[in-house]
Amino acid sequence: MAEIASLSDAVREFVADEQVVALEGFTHLIPHAAAHELIRQGRRELTLVRMTPDVIYDQLIGMGCARKLVFSWGGNPGVGSLHRLRDAVENGWPAPLELEEHSHAGMAAAYAAGAANLPFGVLRGYAGTDLVEHTRVAFVDCPFTGERLAAVPAHRPDVAIIHAQQADRDGNVQLWGITGVQKEVVLAARRSIVTVEEIVDRFDSRPGAVVLPSWVIDAVACVPHGAHPSYAHGYYERDNKFYVAWEAISRDRDTFTAWMREHVLEGVPV
Repeated sequence: MAEIASLSDAVREFVADEQVVALEGFTHLIPHAAAHELIRQGRRELTLVRMTPDVIYDQLIGMGCARKLVFSWGGNPGVGSLHRLRDAVENGWPAPLELEEHSHAGMAAAYAAGAANLPFGVLRGYAGTDLVEHTRVAFVDCPFTGERLAAVPAHRPDVAIIHAQQADRDGNVQLWGITGVQKEVVLAARRSIVTVEEIVDRFDSRPGAVVLPSWVIDAVACVPHGAHPSYAHGYYERDNKFYVAWEAISRDRDTFTAWMREHVLEGVPV
């Protein structure tokens, strides 16, 4: 059952060095505040998993938290490259970074398999690409049709971290808008932390909303604006200017380090 806790306490209790950690959220509800707490607490040697690593993974990698990245597509959306990710891959700064790259469909299938407690996910994909030579994928024959299909190992993170709009006082969570794979990553993970915009007495019915019961969540932390600079549907808009500014901030090591020191390391834990 979920406990209502501070974000700093939740990270301290449930996230350790060398774990596999997935921070998910697609377009909005990206758990920036939680990732910043990982950085402040100095987590190291993490295997980071994410379908679309963007600015927050650039920050985690640039601050030396990551040993490996499991992903599909990485970039600063609408702007360009992730310079801290590139520096780690190309130059080993601040530490070498191992890559395991998949397609979006492969990542989604791996999460769905983990959520269903299955050993692998199956999809039509990867065939005819050179990605097969560089990632963990195999091919199996359908026992019913004989069709050749791709198989990817299930994602079973040690810890899943997501952001949502609301939790109730019993630790149930509701999110709506573009939901991505948040449900799947929570169900696939051994532990889960959810940051939310607010804690309410009861949920209003919302078309297309996802409700995660408290028994699949370990900790809920109330962190208003915890997805900024991404947006939280119904609460605040995407900070497009930040993503543009990140291009210059992240390109230079010293500028990046100074920005992170001022805005993250010296920030107040929540």
